[in-house]
Amino acid sequence: MKKRMARLQWQFIRHSFFITMITSILILFLMTYDNPRGLLLVYDNELVGIPVIIWIILFILLTGFTGGYIQADPIKKRIDQLLHGAVRYERGTFSHRVALDGEDELAELAERMNQMAAHIEEQVASLQRLSSERAMMQETVKKAAVTEERQRLARDLHDAVSQQLFAISMMTAAIKQGFVNADETSKQQMELVEQMANTAQAEMRALLLHLRPAHLEGKSLREGVRNLFEELEQKQNINIVCEMDPDTSIPKGIEDQLFRLIQEAISNILRHAKATHVEFQLKQTRQEIKVKIIDNGIGFHSDTIKHGSYGMQTMRERVNEVGGVLQVVSVPSKGTQIEAKVPIAWQGEEME
Repeated sequence: MKKRMARLQWQFIRHSFFITMITSILILFLMTYDNPRGLLLVYDNELVGIPVIIWIILFILLTGFTGGYIQADPIKKRIDQLLHGAVRYERGTFSHRVALDGEDELAELAERMNQMAAHIEEQVASLQRLSSERAMMQETVKKAAVTEERQRLARDLHDAVSQQLFAISMMTAAIKQGFVNADETSKQQMELVEQMANTAQAEMRALLLHLRPAHLEGKSLREGVRNLFEELEQKQNINIVCEMDPDTSIPKGIEDQLFRLIQEAISNILRHAKATHVEFQLKQTRQEIKVKIIDNGIGFHSDTIKHGSYGMQTMRERVNEVGGVLQVVSVPSKGTQIEAKVPIAWQGEEME
């Protein structure tokens, strides 16, 4: 209630009340100046059986409210347009323009906001062009040593550790069958060993998935995401629903950044979320590209992880590099939704 009364419209009404009251008192004073009783006449006289003082109070209230409302309403509507534009800019929609007629200060403020949005849109386009140019440079001059080391490490883990864990799991299952006459404690210990081996094997599969190359290697974003999810469903007990627009045209640099963001999000889901179902959406409109990832995991409190999560920080940095906005909504025991919006600021010739 206190916040509502502090609104601009109520401030106008209060000021109008005050001005009307002062004006009415001044007029009454001038009208009763020559009379010995002065202002006390308003208590003696009646109009239609009602004391004049009551009529004066009603006049002040009605005139103050009506005058304040009439003055504030058009200004409030124009300020609401400015606030709407500011919210659009905060969400990354820099193509929006505030339309205000007139030559007063509010119209000048709207013009300044439009110029600021146009300037930021140019900067976003420049960032995206630089990102595409850098992606093309990285495509020709790849960090071969890092890629080879990741692949070598993945091969070694798959050929050695992963196979050993599989052998331990199989041998544990075979040994457990020979424990028919063993005591209950021995059986529980053997089941615990088998469970630990299965857990370690699942963790190893997640690590091998994380060690895959962090670039698209000539594929489109849709192809890379599809291959990533197919491999994930084969190696993990997780259901994935994937929805992607068939016609997407995204510069190479932005595709790489979005693919790395998706990899980071999936890695976080595998390591922390304990999710069994993931929904993925990739949509492109005339104004922006939207990537949305929803899981049914354990979720988290946004305040506790906002400043301490390296994965979230990395994803925000990747979206910021292409001039986008990242929104993360999580509910404990319900799941997490990650949505990235990248405004479209490139031209057709630049895409080519």
